Amino acid sequence: MLLPVLFALGAALSNALATVLQRKAALTVPKSEGLRVGLIADLLRRPVWLVGIVAVITAGVCQAVALATGPITVVQPLFVLELPLALVIAAALLQGRLSRAGWLAVGTVVVGLGVVLFAASPAGNRTQVPMTHWIPAVAVCVAAVAALVVAALRRPEGRGRAACFGLATAISYAMTAALMKTSMHTLDDGGITAFFTTWQTYGFALFGVCALFFLENAMQSGPLVASQPALTLGDACVSLALGITVYAEYVRTGWWLVPQLLGAALIAAGVLALSRLPLARALATEEKEQPGEGTAADAGTTAP
Repeated sequence: MLLPVLFALGAALSNALATVLQRKAALTVPKSEGLRVGLIADLLRRPVWLVGIVAVITAGVCQAVALATGPITVVQPLFVLELPLALVIAAALLQGRLSRAGWLAVGTVVVGLGVVLFAASPAGNRTQVPMTHWIPAVAVCVAAVAALVVAALRRPEGRGRAACFGLATAISYAMTAALMKTSMHTLDDGGITAFFTTWQTYGFALFGVCALFFLENAMQSGPLVASQPALTLGDACVSLALGITVYAEYVRTGWWLVPQLLGAALIAAGVLALSRLPLARALATEEKEQPGEGTAADAGTTAP
């Protein structure tokens, strides 16, 4: 279990770096009221965004190795560390620091994750999934994403819209991971030819692109306190559900559900607290210094 955990942590770290760089780039392009295909074209002209894409690719490689060697119910929950890592990286890049409340929130997320994983003790690592499992899973996830996108487009810019796009991103990321896991096992068993002839390979690529597109729109739609909890917690929860229903992985039940819920509550509280930090808000608002206002780096030293 050590190998998938290490690679999952590497993927979370790379994703955290990508989040910081992509968020900064997304805030430099024109905003729009609807889904704008030209958004990606604008971002391609931003070097910071391109470096962020390199980090995304690195994260994808690490995630693929983690999913190929361990259960999705272990790998994907570790991605809740992305937000704490992103804020630590943001503080370093902005030459600032997290406040005491920020470090407390980071610790809360880490402790909560540890409690959940220990209490759940996920197990199982199926390598082949029948179509009778895939069809309902894909259908439900596609329908949920479509409904969330429609709901987002019907709302004005703000928390509701950002939360809808954030949750759509989470579901897309979870499906990307689930499909990637099968593709990596196919690559291991049948080689590169089998990898490029299985539908799951193109499925995870499509869901991955959609996730990236929804993420960029979530960044522009509203505050981080709305989109990031939906993204972070949604990804973990949907991935857990897919691991259990699609891959027949299992977690401990009975009285073990009590510490699991406690750990989940700690994670939710920590993520919400981190999303409210001035440093986190600085990454989700225009970073133009106004007369009499501090810089984003200074914001990281202020108590929330």
